[in-house]
Amino acid sequence: MAALDYNYMAELVVNAQSGNSDAFAELYAATYQKQYRFAYSYLKDEYLAQDALQETYIIALKELSKLKDPMLLVAWLNQINFRVCFQLHKRQKRYDAEMAGDYSDEEGDWEQASGVARMNSRRAEINNPEEVVIQVDSREYIMNQILKLPFTEAQVILLRFYRNLKYDEIAELLEISKSSVKRYLNSGKEHLGNVLRQQGGGF
Repeated sequence: MAALDYNYMAELVVNAQSGNSDAFAELYAATYQKQYRFAYSYLKDEYLAQDALQETYIIALKELSKLKDPMLLVAWLNQINFRVCFQLHKRQKRYDAEMAGDYSDEEGDWEQASGVARMNSRRAEINNPEEVVIQVDSREYIMNQILKLPFTEAQVILLRFYRNLKYDEIAELLEISKSSVKRYLNSGKEHLGNVLRQQGGGF
């Protein structure tokens, strides 16, 4: 795929913000392949990826007027797509768990993320319902803190620990070097660790 002409894209953004539907259609044509590729790599499901793509551009169309710097369109789309994929994946896991009668669907993900936050959710060892609530609240709190990290740090942490992607896969997906993946991962873990320590959480 040819490299994007960001100056031309910025002109299209300005035109689309003025209500030019053809300009938005051209923006979609120029960017949807990369957005679909990310969604498919994250969700690992063709139909969910199509849903993510559709939702991403619906949000983009509704919110385009709020984009202050037209040159940042692609980065802005990346952020929308990332959060849409995260929510779709979370929703799908919850649905799958309910269908299987298993309500511990996120435990495996957080066991994988033990290097980020040492969460030990061994449900068989928990007999007190209040402890179960604490475990669930802790996972939700940590996820919220991850999503508050600088965008690329959050992406790398979730792709590495939450989606189990390898360094090479993350580098290719985010179009950064493998060393950058490691750098963002380390800085993200450090930032997250500082937040958890301030809140009295383990790391």
